[in-house]
Amino acid sequence: MKKMFKMFEIEQKFPANQLVDIPNKIFREMKENLPVNDLPKGSEIAITAGSRGISNIVEILHECVRYLKDAGYKPFLVPAMGSHGAGTAQGQIEVLYHLGITEESVGAEIRSSMEVELLGHTEKGQPVYMDKNAYHADGILVINRIKAHTAFRGKVESGLSKMVTIGLGKIKGASFVHSDGALQMPLNIEEVSLFALQNSPILMGLAIIENGYDETADIVGVSKDNWHEKESELLQYSKSMMPSLPIDNIDILIIEEMGKCYSGTGMDPNIIGRWRIDGVPEPERPFVSKIVVLDIADQSFGNAQGIGLADFTTQRLVDKMDRKSTYTNALTATFLRRAMLPMIYATDKESVETAIQSLGPKIKKESIKIVQIPNTLHLKRIRVSLSVLNELEKTNREIIVKDPHELTFNQDGNLAKINLRLNHIANERSKKNGEHYDSTKGRTGYR
Repeated sequence: MKKMFKMFEIEQKFPANQLVDIPNKIFREMKENLPVNDLPKGSEIAITAGSRGISNIVEILHECVRYLKDAGYKPFLVPAMGSHGAGTAQGQIEVLYHLGITEESVGAEIRSSMEVELLGHTEKGQPVYMDKNAYHADGILVINRIKAHTAFRGKVESGLSKMVTIGLGKIKGASFVHSDGALQMPLNIEEVSLFALQNSPILMGLAIIENGYDETADIVGVSKDNWHEKESELLQYSKSMMPSLPIDNIDILIIEEMGKCYSGTGMDPNIIGRWRIDGVPEPERPFVSKIVVLDIADQSFGNAQGIGLADFTTQRLVDKMDRKSTYTNALTATFLRRAMLPMIYATDKESVETAIQSLGPKIKKESIKIVQIPNTLHLKRIRVSLSVLNELEKTNREIIVKDPHELTFNQDGNLAKINLRLNHIANERSKKNGEHYDSTKGRTGYR
């Protein structure tokens, strides 16, 4: 191992509100917000299932199915994920499969189709599309996690309204909403979702809020009458618990792994402080001078959407990249820069060393601010250089300093990684979601 920089492993503290009794909370929220009196027994109710890795999603869907069955209804799931799964019905079923969402695990049929119904047009002429299976059901239960969006700011961002507009809109709906650019997306999502609420059998929403450790903090029922106001309120609550990088000014950010399982953009722009969307100004903070991303998660199945947010990467990551799925995702979103390749080097070592060199000859080695993270979702345990640690000691940021490390590389040039098992995050998440992978299915997930 060649030593480069003194690093320190630290544990960050984030808001840790956690929902303990998920089944009971779902029962209460469904009972209070579901207008079942309008539906005869035996009615079919569609439940949305998205493409994001949401903590406890299998249990949440299972409990919703159980509640509806106990009430005398016939629930079924519809994949609500825009263009993901290579834009095919079977591909979207496979995305759910890799999240542990199967007919057996949730106890209900999955009806997947890319066919949509045109519900009409908003006052500004925006077409409103909806998944055909969902639209022709007697009722729709919209389920999604509420969080900050990775491309815009608005009253509502990533959540229930986006699930209605883009998720249930499939490729057609997603393409039209994105076509006006990022600055118009907040308004488009509000107007299209409002039209859909008024002209489809949507019954209620079930919003999932996660804390800074990727755990379920709360599950909240949202009625049609108070949809956008309640979602906006929950968005602010979600943002108050978001994890973050330890400081706002970083010279080198090393991201061990990117992928759709961590963020819709592979690397969450809210965390790294980069939009890279034409016509949209970059966030004021955090500011990261150079980003190095080393690998892509197997669970991303080659979709490297967001690779363009980095400055340096490895040949290993590029070799795993499925360009068709990556480009399809970028073209649907219209944010093409996010799919453009950064500088590519043979090893982790070359990538990191070149990033440091790119800072210029005037910067002193001992003052370089380096942060190493496993991915943009799990930020509890990270590694920082001495200059970062010194800056943290001058703030009121709550951290625990763990073990000292060196920024080291093995004989193959691979970087010594952070052990996620120490957090019990990766293992617990996989256990809760029932994640599994069948090698006979091939690399078909997030396309």
